[in-house]
Amino acid sequence: MSLSSHLIELKKKHQHLSSEVEEAQRAPGVDGLHVAELKKQKLRLKEEIERLST
Repeated sequence: MSLSSHLIELKKKHQHLSSEVEEAQRAPGVDGLHVAELKKQKLRLKEEIERLST
């Protein structure tokens, strides 16, 4: 897998996690720990994207 295609996949995963976080925050009764874990995953992806982009 080339670097550019890997970055594209990471960005897609990041966007998907963004959507999941938004949905979880709007849903009543969603576990706050679950939302926090999603946000951590999203941050790790963002850091990986930034690291590979430089």
